[in-house]
Amino acid sequence: MPTSSGLFPRNFNKTFPIASRGEGCWIITEDGRRFLDASGQAAVVSIGHGVPEIGHAMAEQSSKIAFAHTSQFRTAPAERLADRLLTMAPPNFRNGGRVYFTSGGSEATETAIKLARQFHLETDQKDRYRVLSRLQSYHGSTLGAMTVSGNVTRRAPYEPLLAEWGHVAPCFCYHCPFKKTFPQCELACADDLQILLREQARDQAAAFIFEPVVGATLGAAVPPGGYAARIAEICHKNEILLIADEIMSGMGRTGKPFAVQHWGIEPDMILVGKGIASGYAPLGAVLVSARVVEAFERGSGTFIHGFTYQAHPVSTAAGNAVLDYIETHKLLERVHSAAQDLRDALSPLQSHPNVGDVRGLGLLLGVEFVKDKTTREPFPRELNIAEKIRQACLEESVLTYPTQGCVDGLRGDHILLAPPFTISSEECALIARALQAALARVFSA
Repeated sequence: MPTSSGLFPRNFNKTFPIASRGEGCWIITEDGRRFLDASGQAAVVSIGHGVPEIGHAMAEQSSKIAFAHTSQFRTAPAERLADRLLTMAPPNFRNGGRVYFTSGGSEATETAIKLARQFHLETDQKDRYRVLSRLQSYHGSTLGAMTVSGNVTRRAPYEPLLAEWGHVAPCFCYHCPFKKTFPQCELACADDLQILLREQARDQAAAFIFEPVVGATLGAAVPPGGYAARIAEICHKNEILLIADEIMSGMGRTGKPFAVQHWGIEPDMILVGKGIASGYAPLGAVLVSARVVEAFERGSGTFIHGFTYQAHPVSTAAGNAVLDYIETHKLLERVHSAAQDLRDALSPLQSHPNVGDVRGLGLLLGVEFVKDKTTREPFPRELNIAEKIRQACLEESVLTYPTQGCVDGLRGDHILLAPPFTISSEECALIARALQAALARVFSA
């Protein structure tokens, strides 16, 4: 039923409780109900809710200076956070790399698209503008970000507004688009990029964007060994930039600062958001490698782009405070043990006839539900199994992140689990029990 709220909701057909406070891995509503945040509110919250140190840091910064426009000033918290991010990044970002701060992930994608285009203008390759990506991908909700996204459902309403720059096969072994298995496939999904470049886009391609671990749209799909390196090799050979979208997988969620570090590759840009400020402030960033920065420095010296709130002092103060908290409490190291606890707790689910796959890396995990476990056949879309699982888990006071379409853009149900790094083994057990109860309820008929 519609409410009298003045807010424009995500869904007019749903009503939501008012969240009044958070404590660790829990969100408490105005009426006193407690919910275990097993999804980190869309893989955002890494250090937990209600950490007072973050609010104190933001208040202290706002009492000094809350805003200074980047066309006129720099500020200390933004400078400090940029230096820290570059230190955490792969080697090619040090000694000359830069960070462009935004208000979130979609703005980071927009910025990267423009950086890629202008990089080629600065290097006298004026025909290069197309940013290639993968089917089943999602890189943000603004029009540029939607253009490079390959998510069928999210693109559909805005199709007339979106350019088609080229999409290649996803890297998704559980539902391989080529019906092959690794390693006999010889990474056909990576080579699909080379085919597109050779047949259509070689002289116009500016960059390739990908999620190293695919978050929402494929449910924490991890690439097989060699995939990331092959993609990097193809981009280098064809003189296009490689953009790693780590908005969901970055800032420690997979157990390393950035997921690309699991495979030792060096992208030209890394996009971050979500966990960079753990939800305490709107913040995103583009980490720009030294090679790309140098093209601007030697060229026009000006990036024709900007946001009012880029490098916001209070938001970057929040980012620094979150990093301080992660370092002080050794939370990055804790991801490995917490992930193992969650994996162990979820292990019994894999014997359920409708649980097709439990996958992921670190504390970015997906559980996919299938109609037939042997054939991996998905449920019909209209059954909306992922949403039913979410609702059933909610009844058990556990919050999950449901998505449909992982198989072909329409069919395929999964939930994403991305809890705060502080999650305890007891809380992992609660998540598993809620999912067991949800499975029993949804599939009892």
